[in-house]
Amino acid sequence: MKRPSVRVASTVAGLTLLATALVDASPALAADAVVLSAGHTDAVDVHYENGALKLKVKDDTISPSVVRDPADVTFRVLPAAETTVPDLPSFAFLGAPGSKIWMLPQIQDPALLWPGWNTTALGSGVFTGDKVTISLVGADGPGDVTLFDTTSLGIPNVKFRSNDGLPDRLDVPVHTHAHAGWVFSAGGAYTLTFQADATLADGTKVSTGPVDYRFVVGAAPAGGHDVELAVSGMADEYQPGDTVILQAVQTPQGALTRYQWFSKRPDDAEFSPIEGETGASYSFTATRALNATEYLVKLYDGTTVTATAESVWLWVALPEEGSSTAKSVTATINAADGALVISVDPGDRTVTLPPATLSAAGDRWESNGALKPVTVTDTREAQPGWTAAGQVADGFRTEDGKTFAGSYLGWAPAVVTQGTQQGVVAGPVAVPYVAGLPGTGLGGSATLASAPNGKGLGTAKLDATLTLRVPTDTTAGTYSGTITLTAI
Repeated sequence: MKRPSVRVASTVAGLTLLATALVDASPALAADAVVLSAGHTDAVDVHYENGALKLKVKDDTISPSVVRDPADVTFRVLPAAETTVPDLPSFAFLGAPGSKIWMLPQIQDPALLWPGWNTTALGSGVFTGDKVTISLVGADGPGDVTLFDTTSLGIPNVKFRSNDGLPDRLDVPVHTHAHAGWVFSAGGAYTLTFQADATLADGTKVSTGPVDYRFVVGAAPAGGHDVELAVSGMADEYQPGDTVILQAVQTPQGALTRYQWFSKRPDDAEFSPIEGETGASYSFTATRALNATEYLVKLYDGTTVTATAESVWLWVALPEEGSSTAKSVTATINAADGALVISVDPGDRTVTLPPATLSAAGDRWESNGALKPVTVTDTREAQPGWTAAGQVADGFRTEDGKTFAGSYLGWAPAVVTQGTQQGVVAGPVAVPYVAGLPGTGLGGSATLASAPNGKGLGTAKLDATLTLRVPTDTTAGTYSGTITLTAI
């Protein structure tokens, strides 16, 4: 069903942005707790930063990959990993032939988690012998734990084994990325404790100390969740102005009710959370600007992600053959009904942000500026109310083709002036996107201001403080983008 309101759009010219430096490109650090159950991950990921050796988790189950604190990760060995010990003498170290085990194999199975260890972030010449030692120093759980790989001839080579005395140590050269079979002899919850040690080139010894990793093997324990999540309600195609209503569906239906919806536009590199959309359903208006956008939803237990739905695509119908599309439209209706118009000063359509500077935390480039006034005039006697919104749908781009997403630009809206009894209220702050934190910035439609039903008659001037925050690995250059402003 199409909305009966008049939609008026005016385009503001590009915002010119500058990133002044290029530093080491590394995955973003994520702070949310997650459950990893399928896909590639470097579970034991060794880093050396600011004179300290650290163990992290490199999560490649999402794109782009992120680096996580092991304390924020639960590794799930799904029931599909259940198998039996082969009836071969060379595998006797796993138990009696035919006995039940759960194994994450050395060769990737797309249906299971594929954890490994990684020292590719370590530089040459930093450590004596260009190596570090990774040790399994503890294993607490209902069964035994074994990590092994096999030679090209299929001969197993045990790396770590909990039932013959710990710690077990493994010398690993820098620039190594390796996988092994992870075998658990019983289902249940495990805590595996790893540690990395090394000697610096000057003879100084460094260590991560013991770091705990949580594994859940087989069926989820009491109080746990084995839930599949899907998105329903997406039609094959919509007309501009149609209402889209998406629904998160749990199978089986459980007690958890906290969700987060995400979207990814065609030019976006990753999914961004949709601010404020934390319910089981999500509704919005289909527009041509949203065509080919992907949507998904995640289910949370507290701050832990327990299920993620496969994405669904929004398709919005193209204009009929022979018609034309408009970059900038001002719509008016007859004098008896009045009109709703949004506009900017034609001679002042460009906003140039100052050169970006490194944030106080040193983890992103930042710049701040003003949107400059935007005018909304409503002469409709019925006073149906209105909402003015903006977004940077196509992101930002340099002349030589380097890009970043519009979600990295946010704003704090303000009402500069308004008519008597107009009732205009500034929209909420749209926080620039930061990996692992809520906020979509202007990558999605963000409200600049609104007037409720029965209000809005008159002229209002709106403004916003713009905040740009981009990752430190953003390529230096001058980036331009377009904020599209709409009033509905």
